[in-house]
Amino acid sequence: MKKSLWSLVYFFLFYQPTSAWADGHIALIKGVRGSVQISREGKAFEAASNTTLRIDDRVLVASNATAAIVFKDGTLLTLGGNADIKIRNYLFEPITDKYSFSVYMAKGSAIYESGKIAKLAPGAVQVTTPTATVGVRGTRFLIESN
Repeated sequence: MKKSLWSLVYFFLFYQPTSAWADGHIALIKGVRGSVQISREGKAFEAASNTTLRIDDRVLVASNATAAIVFKDGTLLTLGGNADIKIRNYLFEPITDKYSFSVYMAKGSAIYESGKIAKLAPGAVQVTTPTATVGVRGTRFLIESN
């Protein structure tokens, strides 16, 4: 009971309802420099500021480009040149105490800064590369995959 009460308090204090979170959108690209492509359901399109992301989206960043992504729990992911990530899973439901964050980084570099999921359920966060899996415990780190 106490845990669900705290989840409810966190929800009202930190949840930021916007139209970007509707219709399955779980993240928002806050900034883009250079060419950044989103691959969704077999189709590719150019990303721009305020482009929304969904589970299973793939983000491809050109060699001289960057992209800043904010997830609805406040997790920040800044992608550097040649980054190739896929959002595998994401769930942020403080009211029901359900959390999940899983990103696969095939190549490139990124700066990760944890949001509320890593603070409320640290074991629910994973960043995976072809050779390693990082379990996040509420932190900020740089990851690079070749």
